This record gives sequence, structure tokens and C-alpha cells, in this order.
Amino acid sequence: MAVAECRFRISGGLPAGGEGGGGSAVGETKYTATSCRAHTASLTDFGAVGDGVTSNTKAFQAAVTALAEFSGDGGGLLYVPAGQWLTGPFNLTSCMTLFLHRNAVILATQDMNEWPVIDFLPSYGRGRDAPGGRYSSLIVGSNLTDVIITGDNGTIDGQGGFWWAKFHHKQLKYTRGYLVELLYSDQIFVSNLVFLNSPSWNIHPVYSSNIIIKGITISAPVHSPNTDGINPDSCSHVRIEDCYIVSGDDCIAIKSGWDEYGIAVGMPSQHIIIRRLTCVSPTSATIALGSEMSGGVQDVRAEDITAIDTESGVRIKTAIGRGGFIKDIYVRRMNLHTMKWVFWMTGNYNSHPDQKYNPDAIPDVEGISYSHVTAENVTTAGRLEGIEQAPFKGICMFNVSVEVRKARKTTWVCESVEGISSSVTPAPCDAFKDEGLTPAACPFPEDRLPIEDVEMKDCTLPSTVSL
Repeated sequence: MAVAECRFRISGGLPAGGEGGGGSAVGETKYTATSCRAHTASLTDFGAVGDGVTSNTKAFQAAVTALAEFSGDGGGLLYVPAGQWLTGPFNLTSCMTLFLHRNAVILATQDMNEWPVIDFLPSYGRGRDAPGGRYSSLIVGSNLTDVIITGDNGTIDGQGGFWWAKFHHKQLKYTRGYLVELLYSDQIFVSNLVFLNSPSWNIHPVYSSNIIIKGITISAPVHSPNTDGINPDSCSHVRIEDCYIVSGDDCIAIKSGWDEYGIAVGMPSQHIIIRRLTCVSPTSATIALGSEMSGGVQDVRAEDITAIDTESGVRIKTAIGRGGFIKDIYVRRMNLHTMKWVFWMTGNYNSHPDQKYNPDAIPDVEGISYSHVTAENVTTAGRLEGIEQAPFKGICMFNVSVEVRKARKTTWVCESVEGISSSVTPAPCDAFKDEGLTPAACPFPEDRLPIEDVEMKDCTLPSTVSL
């Protein structure tokens, strides 16, 4: 195969599974991914020991180095067999699949000496926990093409309790790393895995494009600090579907840089699909836009969303000094159970990387559409607080039913917002008078994005590493 084979294919090309042939041989196992690989190696081929005690950092690094030789020859798959594989951070390479057996657990080491300190992201200007650099994430990669992280529901465990305690006791000089961070990369596929107890965010694609994340479970204690589930950050053409997330922070947060640093980089997050998401997060949002959104967020399409015991549905977070924009946001068919707010927009989320931000950098928030929303056991239907000199506008709500937990004088709070509504119960504030709208007034795009038509293939694990 040539390097060109390491590419997502759009439906209409070769039939799915064409590279796998017509069925499995005895002892072979099929799996589904965006690319199949011509070469396979097991982690044990590089001296790894799956006892949960021995460090396998060098084994992971050696395996990736060996598979990198095949990036122009059909790519390589690293198979992680059953066992507990303790490791520090390691890099992936292009045209590579990391595949975990159902009883494989990659365990993040608690040896601080194995966690290198790396530069802060240019669109943030510092670490999020502290000024300066940050600890590496566990699984990382930069400037890659065609990267797959998948398996048969194997587990990646960050053993985050170690980090959370240090964070709470202010014992960390640098910002905590994540479970997965891929930078400046294209064609990323993450599926069929369990992510546990991340030190901070779980999955963080940044400055990347053509990303599919599907069929994963993310879990951390609901009061663990900053354990966001999936955070696309200055990313384009993203598809997140069929995920179950229990988190101490936002289940999904779409970001694009912080204040003057994000403005300077100027890379928006856009063309993002989120569907069939289930979220539990008592102190945060099901889906958050921001608060670091200075490069802009546009064309986000969320549908068939379920949240249980979660602080808010879709939350917009921004502030004076952010600049940028949040626009063309479409949400439909949300089912929410036990919420503090259904709708929450905040224009005064005043956290800044430093005091160099521009007070004239006012974010533009407009074109937010909600339809077919049902919520029960809710404290307040909506808390919508824009910015006085730049009201949030073009907000549309259609066919919304909210069961407020108990009688309250105020079921909606609205400041510096403008919009329209129809068939909303309880009746929203005066800024959203019922105008007898048709469904078309609160639109959801009917066109398909290219990321929706990426072709899946039936791939085959050789019998020597079969499940």
C-alpha cells in the first residue's frame, strides 16, 4: 500500500471491508475502523509485562518507533493483550492503530519522574492550572495523519486520584495532563474503549480536523476536578456519537483558545456533530461552548441528547476580553432529568490567563436554536445572561417543556438577550415572547457534513493476536 491509503474514505468509494476480504478465517477477529493495517505487533514483543507494577513506558515507545517504519507501507497496529500495563506518557505515529483487548488495562504511572513537562498551548498562553508549562498527557501525538485508538472495550485508566489530591492541596507546579491529546493532526478515530479517572480532561484533540469519537465510555467521580469528557479545541469536522460520560466537569466542552492568545491563533472549532450522548455531571454542563472560545465556535449540531442529574443542558460560557464568536448552534431532541438549569448562558465568566486581555474584545453570540426539549425535576428553566454592550441575539426556542421542581416566583432569568419562542412551558421571559412560530423558525440543518459520510471498514486481527 502507498501512503495515500492512510486516509479516511467517503462513502461511495470502495465497499466497506473490501480490504478484509469476504469473511474471517478461523481464529481471526473482525473489528470496525476507518483504516485497516498491513502490519501488526503485540506489546509483549517489546518486553512489556502486564502485572500492573512493572513500568512499560520504554516498551510502548519502542513499539511505536518500530511501527512508524510502516507508515508508508500500509500502517501498523499495536495490540495490547489482556493484563495491566503500567506506563508513563508515550507518543503515537501516523497510520497507526492502538488496539486494546477487552481485558487490557493501560494504567497511568504515578511516578512523577515519568511525566515530562511540556510547553503550554499557544492559544492559551499558559497552563490552565498554573502559569508556565504543563505535564504531558498519557497518550499523545503531534502532526499525525490517520490515528486510531480502539479495541474491544479495553480500558485506559489515568489513576487520577493521585493528581486530584495534589491539585486540591496546591502541590502541583504545572498543569495536569490528559488521557489523550492529539495536536495538529488529521483523521483521528477513537472508539470502543473505556476511559477512567483522568488526571484532568479525558480526550483533547486540538488544532486538528476530521475526528470521529464513538461508542466510548468515560467515567470519573462526579466531584473530581476538571475531568471533562471530550474537548474539541480549535478543531474542524468532528463527529461525536453514542458516548456515555460521567464526569466531574462538562461532559463535552467545545473550545478555541483563551483571550488574546486564542485571538492571535485564530483557529475556530466548527462543523461539529454531537448525537446520542448520555451525560451525568451534577456540577457542570452536558455540552459547554467555552469558556475558552476566543478563536470562535460555529456550526455545532447536537441531537438526541440525554442528561441525568446534570447541572445544565447546553451552556454558553464567555466574557469580555474573550473576543471571538459563538454562532450557528443547533440543538434538538434533548431529554433532561434532574437539572439545575435547562438553558444557561453566561457573559461574565471572568477567568483570564493574565491581565493582558483586551477589554474591547467583546464576544459575538448569535444564532442559537433549541427545539424539542423535554426536562423534568428542574430548579430553574433558564438563566440567560448576556453582555450589556453586546446582547446575545437570535436565540430561538420551539416545543420546550420544562417541569420545574417546585413553585418559584422566577422560572426564567434573562438579561441582555434577544430571541423568539413558541410552545415553551413555562412561558419564558419577555425577551422571548411566544410568536406562534412554526418548526422552521428554529431550524436544524438538513445538509450532511462530510464527516458523516466517512466510510467504516471491517478489519481483521491476525489469529496470533485474536481475542
